[in-house]
Amino acid sequence: MDDEEYEDEIVENALHCPQCEDLIEHEILNEKERGSGIDMLVKCTECSHVYTFEFRRPPEIQVSFILSDGAQSSHHKIDVDNDEIFHLEDIFEHDEKIWRIHQIQAKDKTFHKRLSAPLVETINAIRVDMIRVKLTCTVGERSYPDVIFVPYDTHFKAGTMYHHQQREWLIRAIHTGAGRTMRGSVPCQDIKRIYLHEPIDKKEFEPKTPRERRQAWKEGRLGYNPNPIKPTEQSTSSRGHRPGRRHKKRRH
Repeated sequence: MDDEEYEDEIVENALHCPQCEDLIEHEILNEKERGSGIDMLVKCTECSHVYTFEFRRPPEIQVSFILSDGAQSSHHKIDVDNDEIFHLEDIFEHDEKIWRIHQIQAKDKTFHKRLSAPLVETINAIRVDMIRVKLTCTVGERSYPDVIFVPYDTHFKAGTMYHHQQREWLIRAIHTGAGRTMRGSVPCQDIKRIYLHEPIDKKEFEPKTPRERRQAWKEGRLGYNPNPIKPTEQSTSSRGHRPGRRHKKRRH
């Protein structure tokens, strides 16, 4: 994987902002189900433009699979999204079992490492007992990808510590096909990527801007406060007082 592909892959909630006219990270403000899709109220992190993004699932098509369970193989037609892209070694669930893709054949009888669903003739997959989970590990300003294999039905919880590569990491966020969670527990088979961050000592961490403070609250680095109040000079200098409110001394 080259650097350009990696950077594209780890951008969170990337959408094409009509104001910036570019692919930019967005903050999801609200979601509402609409038919087979979702209407999302989003805010561009670059220009702060707020607008509604309509997400609609693509139409489904049937793809032919040959599933091998030990010495036995069986043919299946499986419904997938029209824009699905298959990769060798991908893990998926079908018929309450876990399978790994080991061969992809196109309609022109050639074999590929990756292929979009409409071009697929047949996919061969074998049953497996372990799930492959993608990671993004961040230390300071540097991030790098990694992969782990865990037993099926292993759960990961965002906001907790995880031991990997002989060190402790903070599970900052978990991405699934439906979105992102920064506090919930997710079974490994539903995970697209886990974001691991080097733990930050809460005693040494001091946010420098209101935005950094709000993000730190959301990530649990300053305790748990999902809707933090914007700090003011008065609030930071008067611990225990409400932000923006002065307290007069009582005369005796």
